[in-house]
Amino acid sequence: MSGGGSPDPGFPDPTAELTHILVVEDPARSRRWYEEILGAEVYRAYDTSVVLRFLGSWLLLVEGGAPTEDKPSVRLAAPGDPDVRDNLFTIRVEDCELAYQQLVARGGTFLTPPVRHGNETRCFLRDPDGHLFELSEYQSPSS
Repeated sequence: MSGGGSPDPGFPDPTAELTHILVVEDPARSRRWYEEILGAEVYRAYDTSVVLRFLGSWLLLVEGGAPTEDKPSVRLAAPGDPDVRDNLFTIRVEDCELAYQQLVARGGTFLTPPVRHGNETRCFLRDPDGHLFELSEYQSPSS
């Protein structure tokens, strides 16, 4: 917003969208997992990357690589230790147990079955590279 309270026409522009980049070892394997397990839709696919649409968001699966001129000190690598995470995704669901059963039937691998923590029931699913997805069902105290 500018000082006068009107929207600034600069960043972000009305067409901007956020894409989350996930570094993977094998884009073809990961593409199959995201399509078959989560039901993501492929928007574009290249030799070393795949652009997916999932739950109104964009995911870009890319192979690791050396620094480039626009990120001269950054090297991309798939997660080294699946039990050490710096980010994860949460998928809010209406019925955690049902979602868990459906994804297991599709071949999904979970850390545990759904666990209840107060008003929330949740469980965690890994992709082939160890990226972690939480399924979360929240029930209000009056439910």
